[in-house]
Amino acid sequence: MKLAPLNTVQNAHEDSIWTAAWVPATEDSGPLLLTGSLDETVRLWNPDGPEKVQTNTGHCLGVVSVAAHPSGRIAASASIDSFIRVFDVATNNTIATLEAPPSEVWQLQFNPQGTTLAAAGGGSASVKLWDTAEWKLIATLEVPRPEGLKPSEKSGSKKFALSVAWSPDGRQIACGAMDGTISVFDVPRAKFMHHLEGHCMPVRSLVYSSAPLDSRILFSASDDGHVHVYDAERKTLITSMSGHSSWVLSVDVSPDGAAIATGSSDKSVRLWDLKMRAATQILTGHSDQVWAVAFGPTLRTDVRSCLLASASDDKSVSFYKYS
Repeated sequence: MKLAPLNTVQNAHEDSIWTAAWVPATEDSGPLLLTGSLDETVRLWNPDGPEKVQTNTGHCLGVVSVAAHPSGRIAASASIDSFIRVFDVATNNTIATLEAPPSEVWQLQFNPQGTTLAAAGGGSASVKLWDTAEWKLIATLEVPRPEGLKPSEKSGSKKFALSVAWSPDGRQIACGAMDGTISVFDVPRAKFMHHLEGHCMPVRSLVYSSAPLDSRILFSASDDGHVHVYDAERKTLITSMSGHSSWVLSVDVSPDGAAIATGSSDKSVRLWDLKMRAATQILTGHSDQVWAVAFGPTLRTDVRSCLLASASDDKSVSFYKYS
């Protein structure tokens, strides 16, 4: 397995790029990349070229997360302005605007079935779920406070919810917090199940395995410099991988489930072989921290390959071929 650098778009935004996500192909369009930036815009890119398809305005502060619906027709962006904007990918028309209290929307993720949008609730120490038919808030999954604290101490002990990931069957959600804990929830019952422990610093990115037999496997990226591999159902830490010299800001899993990519504040993108449990490639094309890595769908021309995108504080977006 390897990553072959393809192209880099310099000055893809006017400020730091904090988030990226792929929009699946539709009948009208191939897969597109969404990026969100401190410059308050969301941009859409065609990787062939690569070329900018459109720029979406509508937020009045930096964009912290973008997510695409599995249909490829709608997407959502979350900003420090406390709004989630849901929009039509093709026309950029606003479909819904979801409001939250200040600093209570961070990472967004649609469930694999496309029926629910989850948002890590920041200072609310919760995950909020909106239904995608009427855009109503349908559940708030509260991250429990540490045991042994009196209710009076509750305010100081809240867990700031940063990251969120859905299991492939859509029945579980994992939420990463500022204190390094990961909470796992049973979505149909809207119940907290358990914590996954092992990180000691913020968990900024989570993703479940895409391999059919490994759907319980959860990957986490943390400011402690480690990538953890958990069995999210059995509450076990399978392995911890290190190599980045600074915070690990983003993790994503390849469509074949054989590799993960990570982006770090050490300015590198790394490719990790999960069988070897080690980084097999280090890419140093960015000149500032890498906030987002995202694997795209498999290529139509070669089903064993796909694209990877990375986005950075250096305002650039880079594309690679994974094979």
